[in-house]
Amino acid sequence: MKADQKNSQTSDSQINDTQSRDLTRRDFTTLLVGASLAASVQTASAAGIEIIETDVSIKTPDGTCDAAFIHPKTDFYPGVLIWPDAFGLRPALRTIGRRIASEGYSVLVPNPFYRVSKAPFTDASNFNFQNPDDMAKIRPLMASVNAPGNAEKDATAYVAFLDAQKEVNKTKKVGTQGYCMGGALVLRTAAALPDRVGAGASFHGGGLVTDKPDSPHLLASKIKARMYFGIASNDDERQPDAKDKIRAAFEAAKIRTEIEVYPAQHGWCIPDMPIRDGYPIYNKPEAERAWAKLVALYRAALA
Repeated sequence: MKADQKNSQTSDSQINDTQSRDLTRRDFTTLLVGASLAASVQTASAAGIEIIETDVSIKTPDGTCDAAFIHPKTDFYPGVLIWPDAFGLRPALRTIGRRIASEGYSVLVPNPFYRVSKAPFTDASNFNFQNPDDMAKIRPLMASVNAPGNAEKDATAYVAFLDAQKEVNKTKKVGTQGYCMGGALVLRTAAALPDRVGAGASFHGGGLVTDKPDSPHLLASKIKARMYFGIASNDDERQPDAKDKIRAAFEAAKIRTEIEVYPAQHGWCIPDMPIRDGYPIYNKPEAERAWAKLVALYRAALA
């Protein structure tokens, strides 16, 4: 789905987990405390691993991408590429990057919109999908990375950057995860680099199945990575056959794939998503369930 379709039909009946209603804007701020845009050293207390976060610049065929490179302080680990949603590189995505790094990975979170501007957002919580002015801000950003061939060129440059870092174990496959817009970019990455990417995960991915000949799900035959698709319930209601087409394509390609529909809204994994109809899009219990699936996928496929 395109960004101007996101959450356009959300209603109270689509918010299936009442626990998601307990999160307020104050909670958003609490979740993002310490997620500085500056390069910093963070401690992942849960895993007891000290994490290094550095702002980096990556040369691509089309320019220079600003990105965050996040990794454990010592040793070297499998690489992970995170494709952000339509709001790009920002504190919320850096927090996700630090968290997966604390599981034992060297992580790159790029600004996918570098062709247009430096990372354009610091917080998505005040965005209004029904406001034409707000939508006008993200359409050209999304178009810049979704133009034919751009995601593939970028993915190649990003993985090459990871492989050039001493903190990346190049004997292990690379993982890639994406959110909303980033879900389709995961598929394009896995198809462009089939011998390097060992795992791909799409969470509330948009535009995975279209009626065009370049629909991302049709790339299944080019992919070798083990895949996971977490689909939002309201996305499934609007496009109920998408999961079936994804399943059929990956079964035909003989790719090990898991597909689940979550009782949550589009965007449920990202802490700074806007509040809608009085309730937050972010759904902590379902986000944690999705996180457990992601960690299990990487442990199995990137070992």
